[in-house]
Amino acid sequence: METHATGDDLTAGQSAAGLQETDLGMQVRDAVWRLVRRFRTERPEGELGDVALDVLVHLHKRGPQTLTALSERGGVSPASMSQTVNRLTSAGYAVRSRAPDDRRRVLFSATEEGDRLGCTTQAQRNAWLDAQLDALDAEDRAVIARAAALFAAIADS
Repeated sequence: METHATGDDLTAGQSAAGLQETDLGMQVRDAVWRLVRRFRTERPEGELGDVALDVLVHLHKRGPQTLTALSERGGVSPASMSQTVNRLTSAGYAVRSRAPDDRRRVLFSATEEGDRLGCTTQAQRNAWLDAQLDALDAEDRAVIARAAALFAAIADS
């Protein structure tokens, strides 16, 4: 687990500027992770967990997906994603079908009810974030817009 260093922790070879850069990385990781966790709490009531809701939102936005694509996007193993999509199909939120271009591939799609839940989840999360951003003054929103562009560039690097 990472901890923040104090001035007493500086060694002879470590500069204050180096410490600040390290602190910046920790601050960004902490803030982004906390924001993601908070964002995920904005969700409809129900029995589905975060990963399952994220899959429904993704299917709502992107359409049918393979198990491999879903597991890569979710950062989980195919076995773990298989359990998630099995829960979604058993609950009537998703269905399996064969890919029209390659009958060996299985695609997962949201049902009408799953699509509705994915849409509701996305709308609720977006409304919460939009309300938080709207509460900021124009200068702070401009700073966040610049930071978002920089985070996107870092993520794409």
